[in-house]
This record gives sequence, structure tokens and C-alpha cells, in this order.
Amino acid sequence: MNKKISLLKTFKIPLVILVGIFVYIALELLGFKFPAVVVAVVVTLLGSFRLIKESIEGLLKKNFALDYIAILAIAVSLITGEYIVAAILALMIESGRTLEDYGIAQAKKSLTKLAERIPDQVVLWENKKAGAKISIGKVKVGDFILVRRGEVIALDGILESEAGFADESSLTGEPYTVEKIKGDPIRSGTVNVGDAIIVKVTKAESDSGYKKIIDLVKKAQDEKSPFIRMADKYSGIFTVITLVITAFAYVFSGFDLTRALSVLVIATPCPLIIATPIALLGGVNSASKKNIIVKKLAAVEVLSRAKALIFDKTGTITLGKPRVVEFLNNSKEKDLDLLAVSEAIERNSLHPLAKAIVNFAKDKHSKVIHAENIEEKVGQGIMGTVEGKRYKLAKLESKEGMSIGIYEGKTLLAVFRFEDEVKQESKTIIQNLKSWGFELYIFTGDKKEAAEKMVKQLGLDVVINAECTPEDKQKGIQKLKKEGKVTAMVGDGINDAPALALADVGMVFSNEEQTAASEAADIVFLGGNFSLVVESLNIAKRTIAIAKQSIFFGIGLSILGMVFASFGLVPPIGGAFLQEAIDVAVIINALRTSR
Repeated sequence: MNKKISLLKTFKIPLVILVGIFVYIALELLGFKFPAVVVAVVVTLLGSFRLIKESIEGLLKKNFALDYIAILAIAVSLITGEYIVAAILALMIESGRTLEDYGIAQAKKSLTKLAERIPDQVVLWENKKAGAKISIGKVKVGDFILVRRGEVIALDGILESEAGFADESSLTGEPYTVEKIKGDPIRSGTVNVGDAIIVKVTKAESDSGYKKIIDLVKKAQDEKSPFIRMADKYSGIFTVITLVITAFAYVFSGFDLTRALSVLVIATPCPLIIATPIALLGGVNSASKKNIIVKKLAAVEVLSRAKALIFDKTGTITLGKPRVVEFLNNSKEKDLDLLAVSEAIERNSLHPLAKAIVNFAKDKHSKVIHAENIEEKVGQGIMGTVEGKRYKLAKLESKEGMSIGIYEGKTLLAVFRFEDEVKQESKTIIQNLKSWGFELYIFTGDKKEAAEKMVKQLGLDVVINAECTPEDKQKGIQKLKKEGKVTAMVGDGINDAPALALADVGMVFSNEEQTAASEAADIVFLGGNFSLVVESLNIAKRTIAIAKQSIFFGIGLSILGMVFASFGLVPPIGGAFLQEAIDVAVIINALRTSR
């Protein structure tokens, strides 16, 4: 019932116009000519008001590629006394516009579901018991909230309960339950799958990681793509063709305005105006179902033309989840004690190497202790105080691969050595991309020896740039763009942000929270699945192909109908119905991108 009411509300103006047409016909049959004309003019103005308003706004903005032909057709209908044609044309125009709105709303449906996952209210935890229920917008940093089993966690925070379990698949794309202990970070948008937990809020709603994902979606929904402006360009060309055919029909028929009207009622560029945004939003919708968030609609069109694909290595081609392969203790401290200290500090970091250390310490059954006064600086490591002593964990220079040292003051106590595995699907995917004609590049900050070892594992002809700083990656992108190549950069870290921002399309794997890399990118992958790169390329190419198909299909049918009308084979009323049939066909075709 609610769905029927919603549809009636959506199409209320077309329904009013339709009723007006029946009233006009009844008045004509009863011989009330003047009232019939008044009714026809009123419903015609009602149906064309939005079109006229948008055309005037376009003229004021010096945008001349709009639907002027429809306005001209209505004007000629009224001048020639074809009031029923004018009313029917107004009905077709308004129903087409309403169908466009409805189609776009349908294409956006799965995107808005992202926002609907987060609860509007949370329960405060006060004086060791459940307190008031308040809007998440009113929750302050430092407040404590209660999250019951099965509830989506609304805000970023730190676990205050002794332990908990979280389903982070909505952010990482990995269907695993993550065990949490007191002091661990809790991320908004994840689900509490264990017993009720207490979370200390560390970020307000506006700064939460999940809210940023929703903001990315909204930007994509609201932006007008250059491809839509290309459709406007086609409509300008189409307008010229229409005027030529109309002039021919008018002269060929002995200056018969009715013949010209038959051409005009068919010749509206609605297929161009309607099909393109629906196709693009449908593509964005399809991408979101695959955990691909498109921030900019323009990125869909540009990605469909990309020829040079640039990849970061760690977390993109490799798992980005290195494992500790060696622990070298240079001190008098026991191994398990140093591992416990390292775990206590690294539990507070989101860095992949930190997670590897935490997992290694757990596997060795080191005791669980807590660190205080944590301080992490990008590129400098992480520091913390454990049992009154200040420790630091930082990267070491090594030609053999990734290494991290643990220091007390300036004294190196021990060294962790790591290896990162190439994703199982990387070799196959890169082979396919190469066979499809893409130029492939890997820009990495790793040592040359480590990068070459990885390329050897792939066994592929890929251009490698090793030991790259963020500036080096950016310069590499600049060089490719100067060569006239449409570039798409794929990365996952803060050091990739400058290159992602400069590339024609920046794509980022967001395994944890929205970092600077996500802000700089045009497309965000939720999770680390490398196949999402191929999915995004396929979706972009299919979306643009369908959008173009809809445009040229609509133009071709309209021109064919106009030619028949110019020879008097299609009357004005028939032309109006034919035009609407073309619009419906184009919309249905464009909606295929959502699947």
C-alpha cells in the first residue's frame, strides 16, 4: 500500500494532466469549445512549466544545449489550434521528467542504504549503567556508549569492556570476526557480534570513518559529470538536425505548420538528457554493490578511457599483511618480555607491520600488558610507555626487505624482519590487464631488491620504479600524463595521496579508516581484494557503453521518426506517442547499468 501511495505521489502531476485531457475531450464532445481550450492551455502550461523554467535558467547560465525543440513544438501546437496535441505533448514531457527522477532515485537506492545502516540514536553509559538514549549528533568525544549484540557501532571509539567481537566486513570486505580487547580501536559502521560492550567515543559523528564513506557517496550523487555535458553537446547537434528536417517538412508540404508540428513533437532530445545521468548513477549503484565507492561521477567516464595503470605494491599487489619471519633479540631481556612490550604499543597502530607484530606476539603466547602515552608519527614510528619505561618501534634501513627495531631510548633491543606475500589473484589479474592492452607500472617505496623479487614472482613484463618517495610517484604520474596517456593510479597508503590526486583517476584500497589516500582518490575500494580493480574497469566501460548506446539509439529512432513525419506519414498525435515510446525505451536501456 505504501509503495502504491509513493508512486501516486511521484506521478501526481502527470496524473493531473491526464485527468485534464479527459476533461478537455468531454467538453469538446459536449460543445463547450472555450472552456475546453482553457483546460487544454492550463494543463499544457502545468506540464511544460518545469521545462520552460530549466530552459530559462540554462540561457542565463549561457548553456544553450537544452530542450528548446519541445517548447517550440508546444508553441506551434497552440498556434495551430492543435490543443489536444499540446496537452498530450505536455503530458509526455512531464511524465518523462518524472520517470527520469524516479529512475535516478531507483539507481541511488543501494547507495542510500549505506547511510541507513547507522542508527540515529545511541545509549549513553553513565554511572556503570545504561543511561539516556540520544541522537548520535549530540554525542561528544569522551562520552561512553553502550552497544548491544547485533547493533551497528555508530561512532569511532576505544573499547572500554575487557573484550569484544566485531564484524568489520562492511569496511574491510573480509568476512572475519575480529577479537578486541580493552583499549583496542572500535570503528563506526562495524557490527558488535559479541556480548554488549562499552565504547569510549574518540570521534564525533562528523569525523567518524563511516560518515566519511557516506559523504563520498553523496558527492558522487550530487556531481554532474563531463559526460553529461557531452550529452548536452549532442543535443545541440540534434537540435540543428531537427530544425533542418522541420524546415524541409514545412516547405515540402506547402508551408503547412501541422506537418512541421508532426516533426517537432517527435524531435525532443529527452533521450540525451534522461539516459546519461541514469546510466552513470546506475554504474555507481552497481559499483557500490561490489564495495566500490565512486566519489566522482566523472571518474566513471575517465576510467573507461584509461590506458596506463599504475600500482603501489604493498597492500595492492601484495596482501599488505606482512608476517614476521624472524625476531632477533640483541638485549639481555627475555624474548617474551620484549614481545609483550611490542604488542602493547603496536596494538594502538593501524599500520600493517604493527598488526604483524601483534599477531606474532600472540602466537608466541606473550603476556598481555598495557601501554600508555602512545604517540605515532608517520615515517618516524610509534612510541609508548610500558611499566615506566619509554620504548619506540621504527623502521630500519635494510636491503633485504622490511624490518622494524624496538628501542629503549637510543638502544636497539631487538629487530623484527617481515615478508609480504603476493596476493593469489595478482598474477592472473595483471596478466589479464596486460593482455587487454593496458600499460602497467608499479611505483613502490620498497627497496629495489625487494621490488625485483616481487616482479620475479609475478613473472610479468611490468615497469618497476622502486625506492619512490611520494614526490617521486607524483613525478612519475606527471611524466605519463605529459606523454598523453590517461592514467589510473591504484594505492592504499598516505604516501600514495599526492600521486592519487594527480592521476586522471585515483583508486585506493581502504582496509581500515579513511586516510589521506582516500580523500585524494576518486574511487575507494572497501577491502583489499585486488579483483575490485578489474570490477571497476568493467563497470566503467559497460556504463559508458550503455550510456552512448542509449544516446545514439534515441537519436537514431527520433531522426527516423522525423523523416517519416516530414512526408506526412505520422500525424502530430502519433508523433507525440512515438516520442514518449522512444524515451521509455532509452530509460529502460540506461537502467541496465544498475545490474
